[in-house]
Amino acid sequence: MRWLITGAGGMLGRDVVGELTGRGETVVGLDRAALDITDPEAVDAAVREHRPDLVVNCAAYTAVDDAETDEARALEINGDGPRFLARACAAHDARLIHVSTDYVFSGEARTTPYPEDHPTGPRTAYGRTKLAGERAVLEELPGASAVLRTAWLYGVHGSSFVRTMIGLEARRDTLDVVDDQRGQPTWSADVAERIADLGPRLGPDVHGVFHATDSGEATWYDLAREVFSLIGADPDRVRPTSSAAFPRPAPRPAYSALAHGRWQEIGLPLPRDWRSALHEALPRIRKEGLPRETP
Repeated sequence: MRWLITGAGGMLGRDVVGELTGRGETVVGLDRAALDITDPEAVDAAVREHRPDLVVNCAAYTAVDDAETDEARALEINGDGPRFLARACAAHDARLIHVSTDYVFSGEARTTPYPEDHPTGPRTAYGRTKLAGERAVLEELPGASAVLRTAWLYGVHGSSFVRTMIGLEARRDTLDVVDDQRGQPTWSADVAERIADLGPRLGPDVHGVFHATDSGEATWYDLAREVFSLIGADPDRVRPTSSAAFPRPAPRPAYSALAHGRWQEIGLPLPRDWRSALHEALPRIRKEGLPRETP
């Protein structure tokens, strides 16, 4: 198969390129400088030139708080961009996997994981723009596309909550971390594997929405304590607090765990537990080194 990856310079994009290359696939990775997905002519030209069997869209506007006052720009990238990609795929006989988010759900009044077909109801500009992208892909390319929702990503490349905790552990005696938001910490390498597994299956019988997170549930406080434990620090240095202690322009979902039933339907195993993934990922993240500036 020939693969084209947009947003290939980001955390997930780099992992997808690495995973596919490791499997011996033919891969072209285009970062933001190489392809602006909000330019329909450039998108069509890229798909026409590279002739991929499958496009994976990892490009996104991910500044959740900034989107509250910059929704028009977020919509261009998260809504229009995926539509242009889907149209180009339709024109050049390619399939498309589009990466989305848990923010398409409200995150309220929920205690069990959201199934793939649960009604959406975003509460933020970011969530609204990502939902627009989902709908555009499924509308423009029915039967040849998949939407992969993921959440709480961390990885070897780029910044993340996990990297931040590693950096702050060395600089602070104690940390106050939110304990009233519950979700699924997810290693980006695990999502890349899911994308690589799904791609060859994608077609008339396998398409639609999938949830690509690691399994289990945790709060940010739980995750911080686990990071401390794995790097040999005292987890009791992490103290629980509420979201009210860290007011943000965009409200965070109180509950955003996702169910994984679609994987079993197509004969793939359920995702592994988030703790298992973190245990494997952490040495690689520390080996890669921390960003020069840690928030």
